[in-house]
Amino acid sequence: MQRLTTLSLLAVVAALAACSGNAMPEHTLVLENHKFTPDQITIAAGQKVRIKVENRDDAYEEFDSDSLGREKVIPGKTTGVVVIGPLEAGKYPFMGEYHHETAQGLVVVQ
Repeated sequence: MQRLTTLSLLAVVAALAACSGNAMPEHTLVLENHKFTPDQITIAAGQKVRIKVENRDDAYEEFDSDSLGREKVIPGKTTGVVVIGPLEAGKYPFMGEYHHETAQGLVVVQ
């Protein structure tokens, strides 16, 4: 019985290890002084990507992109996550809805 439990546990660990090799890529954008840094990220075509947006400003901001079809309000001093893709090769602009004159960025898909 103990041998069966050990083998079952090993099978679960092996399955989890195989899945972790396919982890979704992640990029971090920092929003500070109503500007995104970096203001451009490059990702692979056909792949889902997680974008972590760290809002260091006191004010709310909204990650907004018509071309990516995403909107996400991120309160000040918090972090939000936006998942995009899979996308075709091209350029996809995004902005901070509340400070669009300075908070501009671009996702480049290759």
